[in-house]
Amino acid sequence: MVVPGVRLSRDERWVIQNTIRFGWPLGEAARMLGRPASAVYREVARNGARGYQAERAHRVAAERARRPKPLKLVANPVLAEEVTRRLRSCWSPQQISGRLRLEHPDDPNWRVSHETIYKSLYLQGRAGLDGELRHALRTGRARRRPRGYRVEGRGKVQDMVMISERPPEVEDRAVPGHWEGDLIIGTRDGSSQIGVMVERTSRFLMLLALPDNRRAETVRDVIASKIQKLPADLIRSLTWDQGKEMGQHAQFTVDTGVAVYFCDPHSPWQRGTVENTNRLLRQYFPRGADYSPLSQDDLDLVADELNQRPRKTLGYQTPAEVLNDLINATTA
Repeated sequence: MVVPGVRLSRDERWVIQNTIRFGWPLGEAARMLGRPASAVYREVARNGARGYQAERAHRVAAERARRPKPLKLVANPVLAEEVTRRLRSCWSPQQISGRLRLEHPDDPNWRVSHETIYKSLYLQGRAGLDGELRHALRTGRARRRPRGYRVEGRGKVQDMVMISERPPEVEDRAVPGHWEGDLIIGTRDGSSQIGVMVERTSRFLMLLALPDNRRAETVRDVIASKIQKLPADLIRSLTWDQGKEMGQHAQFTVDTGVAVYFCDPHSPWQRGTVENTNRLLRQYFPRGADYSPLSQDDLDLVADELNQRPRKTLGYQTPAEVLNDLINATTA
């Protein structure tokens, strides 16, 4: 579940818009976003229940929120000097914040959160502190890592066939049936995910419900079940990253006859088609949301909408139209 912020994000407003468009109850949007239902109802009431538009609502909200305020350590140079002194003594921002509150319990002028100190450091002198002081922090980093950052300790997938060994026909998109796949991860504890598969020639999208887990056996069986409903000429290969969810790739190839290729580490551009599709999907599935309540039917509705959307790269045909032409060509 998402930890709710003070304001709704653009992605969250897109989820609300699409919930209304699909005729789902607003309570479903609240569950997906991890927000109180009252917050979603207020948002819709404030920005037009009948014609709710995510971009317009987000723009209006940004206008309302414009309230330039002086940063605390700029407005209070005495406090900034004391924070600087303690940073030079290698105190952490959290220690400084807590100690000042202890020493001045009745004086709000001496209160500053550790987040404000970090922000002031990484704005490099524009918020009341010398940016070079950030090197006094224990991490010594030149910039702050994003919230929720963690080093991924994934195990190595065995017996991978690398993307460099993929047939040349895959690269030029001349032959249909070559797919790229990925997982969209929801909640930070890893209990929520959606499988994504995109056909390279047509950009046709299939979404896979994985409400319980992303273990290799589960992902193998769900993908196999989905692609085997397609004509044989449209399932030639699958390209994925080196995630542990593809640990059963060899058995998947035995079961389906579909070759699996793996990208080089930290090279998302090698699966550019699915990466671009993931950006479109963020309008429906924001980062950190809980996707587990979504059924396969719910995901099919989203996939159908994107497959019916014209694409410039397809000469403004839709992925569904291009795939249909490919199917007709293979069966003619």
